[in-house]
Parts: sequence; C-alpha cells; structure tokens
Amino acid sequence: MAAEIGGGLVPRYRPSVIHAHDWQAALVPAYLRYAGRGRPPVVLTIHNLAFQGLFPPSLLERIGLPADALSVNGLEYYGQVGFLKAGILFADRITTVSPTYAQEITGDEGGMGLGGLLRGRAGDLTGILNGIDLEAWNPATDNLIPHRFDAGKLKRKQQNKGALRERFGLMDAGRAPLFAVISRLTDQKGLDVLAGLLPQFAQAGVQFAVLGTGDPAIESAFTATRAQFPGQVACRFTYDEELAHLIQAGADALIVPSRFEPCGLTQLCAMRYGTLPIVARTGGLADTVIDANVAALRAKAATGFVFSPVQSDALARAMHRALDAYAVPSLWATLVSNAMALDVGWSQPAAAYARLYRDVISRRPPDSDLG
Repeated sequence: MAAEIGGGLVPRYRPSVIHAHDWQAALVPAYLRYAGRGRPPVVLTIHNLAFQGLFPPSLLERIGLPADALSVNGLEYYGQVGFLKAGILFADRITTVSPTYAQEITGDEGGMGLGGLLRGRAGDLTGILNGIDLEAWNPATDNLIPHRFDAGKLKRKQQNKGALRERFGLMDAGRAPLFAVISRLTDQKGLDVLAGLLPQFAQAGVQFAVLGTGDPAIESAFTATRAQFPGQVACRFTYDEELAHLIQAGADALIVPSRFEPCGLTQLCAMRYGTLPIVARTGGLADTVIDANVAALRAKAATGFVFSPVQSDALARAMHRALDAYAVPSLWATLVSNAMALDVGWSQPAAAYARLYRDVISRRPPDSDLG
C-alpha cells in the first residue's frame, strides 16, 4: 500500500517523502524502483540490522516483483530474497537510531553480512538518536508510580525504592544499593555476563530487581541466584509496563550490558527518573550516557558508567565504580541531577529528521524520474 501511494496510484495524493522502517517495510523502495515510474524519495530507517527479512526465492513471484529482481544488484542475498538488502540498495537515504550504530554497521562485524553494502552507501547513511515520550515517562506526573517526584524532591524517589522492594519481596535494607535490569534476557543484551556476576555482588550487599523474559538458560541463572540470595535478588520473568515504571522510579542504577544496541530506550527512561545507567560502550548507549570519568566528573557532566568490552571483568569494574560513587551521597546526587537534566525527548531528533526530509526532497523532487 505504501508503494502504491508513493507511486501515484492513489488519486489526488502524492507524498513528498516516504519513510520506511526495518525489513518489514524495506520492499517499498524496491516496488517503486521496479515500477519504473517517477516517485517520491524514500528514507529507510534500520532499527536493528540483526533482523533482515530473509526468505526463499520462491517468494519473489508471490510478492509481485519481476524475475530479474533476484540478482546480486537486486534482492538476491546468498540465494535468498533479502527484504532489508533491497531497502538499503534502493532507498534514497538510510538512517539508523544512533550515530555510533551508523558507524558500527558499516564494519564487517557490526554489518552482519551487509557491512560492505552499507559502506558503499556511507554517504547516504545518517545516525539520528531516538527519543522517549516525555509525557509517558515523567516522574513528576507518572500515575504508575506511588510517589511522584522531580530533581528537587528526591526523597520521594527513596519512597519509591521502598515500594519497589516491597513489590519484589526484597529486604528493607535502608540505603543499600538497588540495581535493576529491564530487558529482553538474551545474549545480545549481555545478560549472560551479568548473571555470572550477581552472586558476588549480592554477597557484598547489592540488591537486584530483574524484569524481562527471554533465553531459558539466562532465566535459570537468575533464578538460581534468587534462590541463593532470597530477599536480595528478585526476578519477574514477564513484560509489565507498570513494573517497568516502578523500577525506573525506585532503583539506584540500571544495568544495560548489551553486546550491540542500536539505540536503547531504557537508559533514557532511567536518566529521566534519576536512575543511573551502567552501560556497554556500543551504539546508542555510547551516544547517550556520559561516563563518570575524571574529566566528566570535573566538568559536572557525567550521567552514568560506561564500560567495554562486554566481559565479566569490565562490567564488574563499572559496577564497582558505581558503588564507589554511591558511597559518596553528594557525588551521587550530582550524577542524578546531571542525568535528570538531559533532554531525552523527541525535539532534537524530530528537527534532525525534518532537515533530512528537506535535504532528500531537494535532491530528488517527489515527481522525479528514477534516473
């Protein structure tokens, strides 16, 4: 339907630009290309290159594309029909959801088989950070948390910490640090690495609240630690929006040890709620969290803790750095204030997309020929 609209098959309507997302919509520029008519420019956003939309060649006839589309200069991808490959080939501009991820996917490892093709289109590739809904994620007005707060009322965040402990069955341990996870429990997210570290940190008095579902082996590892440290480690293997808000409002730190992360949203929500992120230096995590290194601390700009590579020792060092900072209340308060002051909404990304649309339209007017 999007291709039909863009191709002028809907009377009295002609979009100035078409914006397609991921492999599910990546055939839109291919349909327009093989239709052979004038068309508006197409922007393709890649949210996660790991999902490419690969299907057997027999699908080609069913999706209505000509036989010659199944070629190395078309949809053919190692003997399969590649939806995302088609989008990368035929879109006028390509975006990803963070600048660092845009660089990573042009490499052989980060490109996941499409790195060479993306390197060839590097001049048309842009990284624009995602944002979050500042109304839905606003600790001052959030109806899903028991105690609403802002940067000037952080004692209420501590009240949310108490509510979080009660909800998860954690001990009332006063000011003991409470670290959290809100994630799919997969190897991509690096949760296998964290699972191996939980026992030693729980033994040291750190509490953990884990929300998510995924790999049974990772769930089992968390379950085992929960059994070993009741009241210290708690898990909910499900998706629960209300609990996600409570965790963001009540936890001290959020751990996001992803092996790759196109953008990430939980760390943005965490900073909005004064929960400091501990993140891997990859993709959008690297672009959104300012590490609490010496220079950033002196400049009073730090908003969290960044580590690499995604290995046990590196993650453990970052967690220890967070605990050292937490042991100095004035320092922790400064980091929380920095994080809550960040603009993590859509105003800047929206302006960047508007500039991109104007540029792509100027280069290919909506009714131009394919050329």
